Amino acid sequence: MILVAGSANLDFVVRAGHIPGPGETVLGYGFKTYPGGKGANQAVACSRAGGASTQMLVAFGDDTFATTLEASLQAAGVGLHIVSVPDTPTGTAFICVSDNAENAITVAPGANAALTATNLPPLTGYSHLLMQLETPLATVTACARLARSAGVKVVLNAAPAQPLPAELLALVDILVVNEGELAAIAAHSGTVVECLERVPAPIVVVTLGERGCCARVDGQYVLQSAFPVQPLDTTAAGDTFCGTLVAALDHGLGLATALRRASAAAGLACTQPGAQSSIPTQQAVDDLIGQTAHDPSDELHALRMYCGLAASRLNP
Repeated sequence: MILVAGSANLDFVVRAGHIPGPGETVLGYGFKTYPGGKGANQAVACSRAGGASTQMLVAFGDDTFATTLEASLQAAGVGLHIVSVPDTPTGTAFICVSDNAENAITVAPGANAALTATNLPPLTGYSHLLMQLETPLATVTACARLARSAGVKVVLNAAPAQPLPAELLALVDILVVNEGELAAIAAHSGTVVECLERVPAPIVVVTLGERGCCARVDGQYVLQSAFPVQPLDTTAAGDTFCGTLVAALDHGLGLATALRRASAAAGLACTQPGAQSSIPTQQAVDDLIGQTAHDPSDELHALRMYCGLAASRLNP
């Protein structure tokens, strides 16, 4: 069983031809609200795409946004440990999605900022604690410490990007980052492998968008190329990857298989609009994997070269 401790936001999404630059106004052509937030998205992915028994520690404000978010999590089969924060709005995010499926996101944390380690439920029966950085860093660190003491594996998606204290990194079993987040944590601008080697967590997974992903474990590297899809909206693709990855590990699957399932789920999430609404079912993930051949050697070669990885360091 997986426990997710993290954020829940109501997403206000505008589609536009391109993401505006500083001082620029862009006319959009569509607006919708979607349940989102990195923590909630990942909890939905654990349950829906990963098929894992999942619970979530989440903070809501005293507004109607909370009702929408709670209903979405419950519909996905996520068990809830709710912290109600009076006189505080529920978290929100403002997202612009461009015609090429990229996005720009601004988050107003609201009640998410009130989450503390004292809210953590008893950890008996959980295999993994999955967290992100849309809640206070002190809370994330304290929760990781409690999980480590209870023998629960700590998985951290270090997003949004920021430098991490050594104390927190020492408590993390699996760190999941994108390329920008990896560079921020490693404080290095070299190749993917050079950055990975500067991060002390036992397992580090870096997502590389349309290229795929790369994981470092026990001094060896595991590569997974991306699944070919026609992207519509990349919102929550990274969250879908994280949740599906942890669910696969909770099921006892090896890291290479877990990366493949996570990559398939993330690819599918890019083909639908919104955050939680875009997260695929476990059956859809199975179908895509079944329809797709294993990574072609030329794609893996390109991924290896991009990462700066010698073939001798690949984990067979």
